[in-house]
Amino acid sequence: MNTSDLLEQLLRSAGQSGSATSGGGLGGLLGGLLNGTSTGNASSGGGLGGLLGGLLGGAAATRSVPGRSGGMNYAALASLGMMAFQAYQAWQSQQATKPQQAFQTVDQLAGADAETHSHAVLRALIAAAKADGRIDEKEQQMISTELGRHTDDPQLQQWLDAEVAKPLDAADFAEFAGDPAVAAEVYLASVMLVDDQQDAERNYLDDLAGQLHIDPQLQLQLEQQAKA
Repeated sequence: MNTSDLLEQLLRSAGQSGSATSGGGLGGLLGGLLNGTSTGNASSGGGLGGLLGGLLGGAAATRSVPGRSGGMNYAALASLGMMAFQAYQAWQSQQATKPQQAFQTVDQLAGADAETHSHAVLRALIAAAKADGRIDEKEQQMISTELGRHTDDPQLQQWLDAEVAKPLDAADFAEFAGDPAVAAEVYLASVMLVDDQQDAERNYLDDLAGQLHIDPQLQLQLEQQAKA
């Protein structure tokens, strides 16, 4: 399964839609179908689609994206990675007594490491869509269909369908607590797709941050980065 390519396609499609309600890509689908108007953060104005649409020409340009043989230019993943990196740097600068950990975001990885990282971020996006507690079987099918438009890999489609159908549980992401880059990107992607002013979604984000062992100050930095 090539999850990195799928994730890049979805992020680009969402960014090109320019709005969470326009129906383009994962951001458009989830914004338009799951919450009626927009799943985006109140300050972002356009959910994942609108936010990444603005980022593709910005943050990605300030960070080199390693070439991958036979692969695409991972500009959208670089944008997501840059946001997580900037938030982590801002938090780290306030932690004089803590040694800096290795921080490699998904756009800086290749092979099996990139796949593991991409799986985590894609899982986070799918999970975030369920955070308001209103997803039903029809909506699950629509999400699966939309995701399926971006891959012809039966194994990957089966995995996606299983992720969409499983109950929401922030504890599913506890396995990534030991890698600060994965944890930061999983949390950042989640913040970008939900309305943190709603109780159910706010509770999910706080639970997710706890499961990922994200320091409260880093959690705040990531949320501020998503809303910038």
